Amino acid sequence: MFYFLAEHYTNMLNILNIFHYTTFRLAGAVLTSLIIMFLISPKLINWLRIKQGKGQPIRLDGPQTHLAKAGTPTMGGFMILISTTISSLMWINYANCFVWILLFIMIAYGFLGFLDDYLKVMKKTSDGLSGKLKLLGQFVFGVITVFLIMYFQPSNISHTLEIPFFKKVFINFGSFFPIVGLFIIVGSSNAVNLTDGLDGLAAVPIIIATSVFIIIAYAIGHLDYAHYLQFTYIPNIAEVAVFCGSLIGATMGFLWYNAKPAEIFMGDTGSLAIGGVLGSLALITKHEIVWAVVGGVFVMETVSVILQVGSYKLRKKRIFKMAPIHHHFEQLGWAETKVVVRFWILAIIFAILGLITLKLR
Repeated sequence: MFYFLAEHYTNMLNILNIFHYTTFRLAGAVLTSLIIMFLISPKLINWLRIKQGKGQPIRLDGPQTHLAKAGTPTMGGFMILISTTISSLMWINYANCFVWILLFIMIAYGFLGFLDDYLKVMKKTSDGLSGKLKLLGQFVFGVITVFLIMYFQPSNISHTLEIPFFKKVFINFGSFFPIVGLFIIVGSSNAVNLTDGLDGLAAVPIIIATSVFIIIAYAIGHLDYAHYLQFTYIPNIAEVAVFCGSLIGATMGFLWYNAKPAEIFMGDTGSLAIGGVLGSLALITKHEIVWAVVGGVFVMETVSVILQVGSYKLRKKRIFKMAPIHHHFEQLGWAETKVVVRFWILAIIFAILGLITLKLR
């Protein structure tokens, strides 16, 4: 909206030219989504608490301290989606295809997450949408997203993975790249979903990872910065930083209510959607491998589940006391806040390592 005003009315009102600047609109997007979140959250949380009654069912086989969370409403991700969408529509350049792709995957995966959360609440169990149906939905929406990204990217890089540490070294997957892209989007979505198990645990790593993508997108979208950092320049890619700003502001606002003791849970509505967005950002910016470093906390959580399930099926023995790994540390006697803060610290470390790879080329 504001960019549109700048495009058409700057000659009448010079001050509108400020909306042409990505950095200004990025800051505006952060603040706008944060304000929207503060405005809508109290009433929405109240409404969800009334509608959901006992709230999200708590796993009986989980840490006993979690039983006290019974009655906490879920679907808090719905608030993040609302705030991010409204703020983005206010600040983005509507002509940019990549921001529409990000809005699409966020809303599509958010819809899948909403169905899962809704069924959990209605059935009053921790089992929602069946795993096969959820995965099918992720595959369908993920394939659409991958092909859209490939279509709008420069043809010389649309089928490739860029290797960090080297100057413009790519692996060309050719016609197999959609499979790689689908794996990244679906894997990211489920990784964030697995991480969202403690009050505030997922929110800060999401904010940190999205902030890194702002830096990457802004650098890639400006020829001078891209040349200096040995990136492949992608025209118009900097605009996704504005969308990222909206997501960061919304997630910060959500954390206000999700910090221990949580007034609301993110639920699959938020975690599946945001995970899909982060995976899509990795594909759009061509920093898929760097994303695996920056999202180290999400990778760690996912690998712990894979190892736990694999070990039990092959050896009938468990590696961890409980998976995902944040529950393992709880079972060791760590307080929930200690687990959460230490995982936040790890997220910062992984983000720094990811940023280091940007310069070592």
